[in-house]
Amino acid sequence: MEVYIGVALVLCSAFTHSVWNLFTKKSLHKATFLWSLHLIASIIFMPFFVKDLIHLNAGLKEWGFLLLSFMFQGVYFLMLSKAYQVGELSRIYPMMRGMAALLVPLFSLALYGEQLTGLGWLGLACIVGGLFAIGGLMNPSWREQSQLMKIALVVGLCTTGYTLTDKFVVTFMTPLGLLQLGNLAAFFILIPDVIKAKQVKAEWRLNWRTILIGAVLTPGSYLIFLFAMQLAPLAQIAPMREFSIVFGTVLGMIVLKEKQGISRIAMALLITCGMMLVGIFGTPV
Repeated sequence: MEVYIGVALVLCSAFTHSVWNLFTKKSLHKATFLWSLHLIASIIFMPFFVKDLIHLNAGLKEWGFLLLSFMFQGVYFLMLSKAYQVGELSRIYPMMRGMAALLVPLFSLALYGEQLTGLGWLGLACIVGGLFAIGGLMNPSWREQSQLMKIALVVGLCTTGYTLTDKFVVTFMTPLGLLQLGNLAAFFILIPDVIKAKQVKAEWRLNWRTILIGAVLTPGSYLIFLFAMQLAPLAQIAPMREFSIVFGTVLGMIVLKEKQGISRIAMALLITCGMMLVGIFGTPV
């Protein structure tokens, strides 16, 4: 019974992740919206961060990893705001999520000497095929869409960077403290764009409800996943979280009325299947 609850929680985590990305896409100014919700989230999570710092036993190596995580997460949110300025949710969201899912195992192979099974390589092939298809490689004018692929690549590199970095950070900092590090990274790195845009009042006037909801959903999607990990095996539920790709594509088609919905859903399913192959069957037993 606990396993089924864990699966339900991880699907809820995937859905909430896609929802706050939908909110970002619908916002007036993407950087201002993300900055605003992380301002609220920073206030909420600051006590946990301060507690971690008080009890932190860190040397030069630990502080270096904290700085790396801060930079990776900050650039991630900066590029996320750029992505939703130029790309449709049903297209750019699976590209960004899929690019990270492709790069993490490849970097793990290089850095940690890990190996993939045949099914793992098949999963990577599905991810690559889905990425290029949804990115427009099959379209004669696909070169015009190269900006989307470049942004997705940078977002994927940032996600890979903080994923590999945070693998060490969580050995000396709590997950709640780590969430706050991401909140602060987004808050500070987005400040120049926010000042330049001068749309804080307009954003709050138009989207104050989704800002407040997003301030809960952004860290909340990960916290729900943490609860799920206590109820079901990580190897089983971690790949299921990537079902957010399908949720995001469907939301783009239904809520935002984006075109090519059926083909993009098919490619999102292909990428998701690839992720699940890598996550569940990719590592030798």
